Amino acid sequence: MRDDAAEVGRAERAAKRAEAAQTAAQQAAGEAEQAEATATKAEQAAEEIVEEIAADPVIDTVVRELEAGVDEDNPFGTLGRPLRRSTFLLGFTFALGAILAWVAYQAVVAITSVLVLITVAGFLAIGLHPIVSRLERLGLRRSVAVGLVLVLVLAFFIGVGYAVVPPIVKQVEGLVQQAPDYLNQLRHNGNFRQLDERFKIIDRVHQATSDKNLSQAGTQSVGGVLGVGRVVLNSVFNGLTVLILTLYFVSAFDRIKNTAYRVVPRSRRARTVLIGDEILARVGRYVEGSFTIAAIAGLSTLLWALVVGLPYPLALALLVAVTDLIPLVGASIGALLVTIIAFFVSWPVGLATFGFFVFYQQLENFLIYPRIMKTSVDVNPAATIVAVLIGGGLLGIVGALLAIPIAAAVQLLMAEVVMPRQDEA
Repeated sequence: MRDDAAEVGRAERAAKRAEAAQTAAQQAAGEAEQAEATATKAEQAAEEIVEEIAADPVIDTVVRELEAGVDEDNPFGTLGRPLRRSTFLLGFTFALGAILAWVAYQAVVAITSVLVLITVAGFLAIGLHPIVSRLERLGLRRSVAVGLVLVLVLAFFIGVGYAVVPPIVKQVEGLVQQAPDYLNQLRHNGNFRQLDERFKIIDRVHQATSDKNLSQAGTQSVGGVLGVGRVVLNSVFNGLTVLILTLYFVSAFDRIKNTAYRVVPRSRRARTVLIGDEILARVGRYVEGSFTIAAIAGLSTLLWALVVGLPYPLALALLVAVTDLIPLVGASIGALLVTIIAFFVSWPVGLATFGFFVFYQQLENFLIYPRIMKTSVDVNPAATIVAVLIGGGLLGIVGALLAIPIAAAVQLLMAEVVMPRQDEA
């Protein structure tokens, strides 16, 4: 009996050990399955990471072009979806816009002189472009047409220098040579002796020409000469800058114009091109007409100066032509200067010159100007006066020159854009 009980106990213990072993095996199998699942997940994650890296447009060129929508017409892809609007993004955008506006204002103030040169060059390029277009229609290549215009412009500046510089040099030399004779005449003049007794002019001249005062005067003269030299150099540099920019704008006129038009939204681009081309055409015709009227005024002055014997007729003709470009008052300024010079020749010549300019200005105002300008700009006379006054107050002579074409452009925009919108409102 004892042996049977012991045998049963051993069997029970063996069964329990088998059960425990089976449980351990099941646990091991479960852990193995979990480990295998974890390994599978890790492998899948690694594959996904590799796929994401391979599909990153920053790294993969093919993915970059596919996602951007690159084709023959869009080498840099198409536009993406706009950013989502949020309160933070709107506030940040307004703040950034205000900062950029302030920075832009400061930049414009700092480079005002440069912007004036660019504006003048663009204005002249618009005026010269019709000449280049006519030369192209005659069969010349654009480069040859631009080169021919360059030669004409350089010839004009050289002619101005030849007409203006020699008379100034000659008159200064004549003044220096005649200075002793003028002094002798003053010494023998009774009126001058009376003035000298009253105001001690000769004593003051001697005092001013003492060594100490001459040294101070020499220092001031050197400073004045340097100042004049600086002004002359700046004027030459500004003239060359305007000339170079003008020629560049003329040579690349169509490309610059088309680039500016592409900034406009596609839905409004066609109408913008039509209105913009009309504005450019009007400005070009105005510039061409202004130079034609100035050339007629200069040629008329040259012929009159040769007939009555005025000194330096070519320089006086250029003076009248240049001042005639200034709207409203330019012709009167040139006529007044030439008339004053004519009175130094003789009273009859001065009076005759005054009568000539009165007659010519009436002829220009009522015959020449209307006939030449009738197809260029059509601006209300009151608007013309206001525009010239505002332009002259803002930018001086340059503003006065640009005022009329700008007023014509504003008038066209008012008629074609603002008024129709107001009528539909």
